[in-house]
Amino acid sequence: MLINLLIEFPSFNVYSTPLLVLVLQGLIFAFLLFGKYRKKKSISYLILACILLITCYHRTTYTIGFMDWYDTYRNTKINYYLINLELILVPLIYFYVKSITVSDFRFKKQHIWHFIPGIVYFLLKVIILAYDASQLGFSETQNGYLVQNFEWKYVAPFHSMVSYIQMIVYLVLTLQLYVAYRKNIQQYFSNTYTLELNWIRNFLLIYTALFIYDIGQTMVDISITELSWMQKWWLQFLNALAIIYIGIKGYMTDTDKLKGLDFNITIASPFHSEGIKRELPLSEELQASRQMVSDYFELEKPYLDPDLNLNTLSRKLKMSRSQVSEVINEGFGKNFNDFVNSYRVEAVKQMLQEGKQEQLSLLGIAYDCGFNSKATFNRVFKKIAHTSPTEFVNSL
Repeated sequence: MLINLLIEFPSFNVYSTPLLVLVLQGLIFAFLLFGKYRKKKSISYLILACILLITCYHRTTYTIGFMDWYDTYRNTKINYYLINLELILVPLIYFYVKSITVSDFRFKKQHIWHFIPGIVYFLLKVIILAYDASQLGFSETQNGYLVQNFEWKYVAPFHSMVSYIQMIVYLVLTLQLYVAYRKNIQQYFSNTYTLELNWIRNFLLIYTALFIYDIGQTMVDISITELSWMQKWWLQFLNALAIIYIGIKGYMTDTDKLKGLDFNITIASPFHSEGIKRELPLSEELQASRQMVSDYFELEKPYLDPDLNLNTLSRKLKMSRSQVSEVINEGFGKNFNDFVNSYRVEAVKQMLQEGKQEQLSLLGIAYDCGFNSKATFNRVFKKIAHTSPTEFVNSL
């Protein structure tokens, strides 16, 4: 009997092997992230490591299933130990993005409340295991009394509904965090390319796409036709692929760029809530400050510094960050990023009109004028000059 069991399990086939390989690689990246957390003490790496561990753990049911575990061990109790941690995973995604986009983020005791539903579900699963294990004949069956008559009938449907609702709510909250972050860096930094964190955008897109796929698959399974394990395998495979991408990018990306920065300043806006630009006259004090900032940019050319930000500019002008922000937003009707880059674009245009492109490349001119990347230069130039850099050169 033992020989037969060893022959039947594990079965490495076209379904089990890809999941096994990808999940094992995901676990490696999870432990690498744990190591990076111990080295850098940045909680974002710890949270992402937990996300990867849970995502890998969720693939276990299908991986061992396609390896013929359930067919070989007919009375296996492993499903009692493979607990769905979706109610814990979703808040972790939210806090991962928050730990990166909120410069002074600290995980506090009150944050534990986000994980209460997941903790309650975990304890319920422990109670179900303890009760079923105490019943006669438990060793002779795969699923005990409470699993069949309570969990499958009531707990599982309710858990799925709560998980989907939770995912929608937290995805909305996470997207709001990301959008607010993008606005903040526009008000604080003059070059934002390395800070835009397109990795976070891709991270959210991946989990949103997998969530939509999961809902679609569930709806088909419930209302149209019952899907087989083979048909459901694709969702597991896509999740396993996502593990590798998230593991690699999460490990390689520096998520500490905002550490120590303070975004807690009042940003004045030159627009009403309806999005219409204000036409109110500026106060004498604001006009004077506006002229001072304008003169400083014309004479000292601080925009040539690619690392110029609101903090350094306020020190040079001997003004508070709030004052500088108000002058730029109210006085010039622009955010900090657009204001500084408008000077850079004008400097580039001036150099091109002087024929500097005969000695320097277009990108070299952009770097001399304060830009720090080709992507930022092309995008900003077209936004401000309403034409591409190449088209502008040709127009000369």
